[in-house]
Amino acid sequence: MSALSIPSVELSTGYQIPQFGFGTYKIAPEDCVDAVKYALDLGIRHIDTAQMYHNEAEVGRAIEESGIDRDEIFLTTKLNNDKHLPEDARKSFQQSLEDLRTDYVDLFLIHWPLPTLYGGDFVQTWRTLLEFQFDKTARTVGVSNFQINHLERLIAETGVTPAVNQVEIHPQFANNELRAFHSKHQIVTEAWSPLARGNVLGEEKVVAAASRLGKTPAQVVLRWGIERGDVLFPKSVHPDRIKENLDIFDFQLDEQAKADLDSLDKGEAGRSGSHPDTMDRL
Repeated sequence: MSALSIPSVELSTGYQIPQFGFGTYKIAPEDCVDAVKYALDLGIRHIDTAQMYHNEAEVGRAIEESGIDRDEIFLTTKLNNDKHLPEDARKSFQQSLEDLRTDYVDLFLIHWPLPTLYGGDFVQTWRTLLEFQFDKTARTVGVSNFQINHLERLIAETGVTPAVNQVEIHPQFANNELRAFHSKHQIVTEAWSPLARGNVLGEEKVVAAASRLGKTPAQVVLRWGIERGDVLFPKSVHPDRIKENLDIFDFQLDEQAKADLDSLDKGEAGRSGSHPDTMDRL
């Protein structure tokens, strides 16, 4: 599959981010190189990692060994929770660049707002990330797991709106109010855990839609996210699953499937990960 057949979304910084990428969360270092190289071989040109994942070095090695020009790959990493103080953020970012074997990343995110830590001063951390965007070592900066009130504070205190907010989104937790805020402020929505850690795949309405459309439940759920305009990056270490996840650009959901998947939203009860207001793990 050609990388050119994967649609892109324009960021407020003017750069294009591929709408479909490859996530590396919980991929062990010993599995990461082969998994990333396989994803790149399939035509995926967007790789998402984080300092917290402890596999940046393997991602960097995979990109280097792939032989693909660095400028053809959209590379994202994220600031670790114990690196929010300005000097810690600067040092850890430089370490990320070294581990990733690159002199820039396409997107650098604050991984969690941590409002109960660091005196709740994630604005200070955001100002530090803006330094990286200014010197172009990060072409674009953004945030992850920020709630509306967190975003409002960043915008009010710095005048700079994050280009991206990467948050949990899937049919059981559609996060529609936050997505509407993003749309109003030209913030691109990235959806982590787009398959709800697999919890949504056995839903009767998902299985029925998959059968009717001749696709797998995972493909139907991922297509739902794509058609909503979100940026997705499912992860797997299994080549057949990576290929299956990518094979979602040759069909569209019918109106019944859209309505059925929309109806699965449980609001906060559907959230499978940590809540941004209380997440305080370093």
